[in-house]
Amino acid sequence: MKKLLSILALGFLATSYAQTTFGVKAGYNLSTISLLKENIDSKSYFYVGGVAEHKINDKFSVQGELLYTELGGKFSYDVTGMVGNEIINLGTQTANIHLPQLQIPISAKYYVAEPFSISAGLNFGINLNPNVKYLHQGGFYQDGKIDNISTLNIFPFLGTEYKLPNNLFFDARYNFNFFKINKEGGSTKVGFFQVGLGYRFK
Repeated sequence: MKKLLSILALGFLATSYAQTTFGVKAGYNLSTISLLKENIDSKSYFYVGGVAEHKINDKFSVQGELLYTELGGKFSYDVTGMVGNEIINLGTQTANIHLPQLQIPISAKYYVAEPFSISAGLNFGINLNPNVKYLHQGGFYQDGKIDNISTLNIFPFLGTEYKLPNNLFFDARYNFNFFKINKEGGSTKVGFFQVGLGYRFK
């Protein structure tokens, strides 16, 4: 009896593992920061990471990923100063916001018809070193870390995937800016679009 149970357990584990596929993916994302309801110029960056998908049945699966990427944006503003009793324009300064992140997207997938699927889930973004860099000859502000950014950001997302031949796949998703990313003060939010190409191992 014990041998039979052991064989059944091994068979279950083998079947379960066979339903799980692993892969790698890389691509492009475009992020936009909304600061006090004002949109900042978009930032382009790449992402790279791994993916694991567990098939529940022919129609549904659960997918988890581990990605490295960077969000952010930039904005410019005029700098003024006092010379005697007169206010003069000292030029334009540009602030570049960098939010390097380790992201953990977890999603539920529905296969409309092979090889096409749609997905929905939550992307958990762990900020590694949020910082700002300034560009101006006068150097009015110093580059440095942004302390007001929360360590964990959450982005709900919707996506789609299309399986290509030879275990390749193409996917795209939009991560919504429903939750603020800062600890205190006026609301700062980030939304971003991702598109990429991946490969699943057999």
